[in-house]
Amino acid sequence: VFHCGGGPGCDDAPLLAVLIDWVEKGQAPERIVAAKREGGRTVRTRPLCLYPKVATYKGSGNTDEAASFACEPPR
Repeated sequence: VFHCGGGPGCDDAPLLAVLIDWVEKGQAPERIVAAKREGGRTVRTRPLCLYPKVATYKGSGNTDEAASFACEPPR
């Protein structure tokens, strides 16, 4: 993503909802799924991982789907 969004990366994530669940329900996220939308449709999703973990491709599956990535320690 570019600084204020609109770039090639996933820049749409439910951050406020996640923050509310964390503060009000004590449910800290392990990962958040962000999306890239074009023309009103989702074209890509990626996990945002709890630091210091990073999104790592599992080696199979669609590279445009968050399910194809795992949050793992950096290598």
